[in-house]
Amino acid sequence: MRTVTKDNITDVFTSYFGEDTDPRVKEVMTSLARHLHDFAKETQLTHDEWRKGLEFLEWAGNITTPERNEFVLLSDVLGMSSLVDMMHSEPDATSSSVLGPFHISNPPALPIGGDMKRDYEGDVLLVQGTVCDKRGNPIVGATLDIWQTAPNGLYSSQDEEQDIHSFHALMTTDENGRYAFTTVRPVSYTVPSDGPVGQILDAVGRHPWRPSHLHFIAGAAGFRNVVTEVFPDDDPYLDQDTVFGVREDLVMKYLQQPAGSFPDGFDLSGKVTGEYLQVDFDFVLVDDPAA
Repeated sequence: MRTVTKDNITDVFTSYFGEDTDPRVKEVMTSLARHLHDFAKETQLTHDEWRKGLEFLEWAGNITTPERNEFVLLSDVLGMSSLVDMMHSEPDATSSSVLGPFHISNPPALPIGGDMKRDYEGDVLLVQGTVCDKRGNPIVGATLDIWQTAPNGLYSSQDEEQDIHSFHALMTTDENGRYAFTTVRPVSYTVPSDGPVGQILDAVGRHPWRPSHLHFIAGAAGFRNVVTEVFPDDDPYLDQDTVFGVREDLVMKYLQQPAGSFPDGFDLSGKVTGEYLQVDFDFVLVDDPAA
């Protein structure tokens, strides 16, 4: 095409699609090209800035591993991950929130009442609740993929001192849709800032902090999975999460429980004699129309 110009290049790009191109692929790629071209023209992007952007993407690719995905982190800090989450969250169901770059697949099974804290220092946190549908019916056999940071603020894949499945577990709900486990209270932490995403945060004067939270992926046959997080209501970064993951319905209160009140049915029953924390959180899943 010898007559391509800065004014018609977007239309020329879309004319190159083959006749058998999937309509959704054409829609997405056309919109992507249009916004990219408009961005370049609106900002009068220079050659140096364009090359810097390509170097940024190359750097992100070079440091991405199965344990650390810099592109996921980039999506998180730009708000893209949370925007997609919020667009597809269902009313009256548990809100979705960011997966993050440190999820580990195939965690070990943990029975109801099991313990993830093990020998780590920190406040004992008892977490329990139910998984139900939008009509309030408990979902038997729902699965909860659970993970969090250690007390040092690092996920297992970031820390050579931890086993790769440290603070990761897979739990199945009982006949009442109930789940329950113990762990250590999560801590606030910083997202990795030693890579290209860190340069973005520095350039725009943003901090890398996230409020403390527990990660979950809740799912069951016939229902849509929900990827989400649960936050304590007293975390100082609750209103300034660097990845925009906090939702109103995901903020819970960690209740201080008196000494001598720890319930039966847990691995730590009879071992926790002092005060401990408790949080109750119920998941609501929506039917999967494709199931």
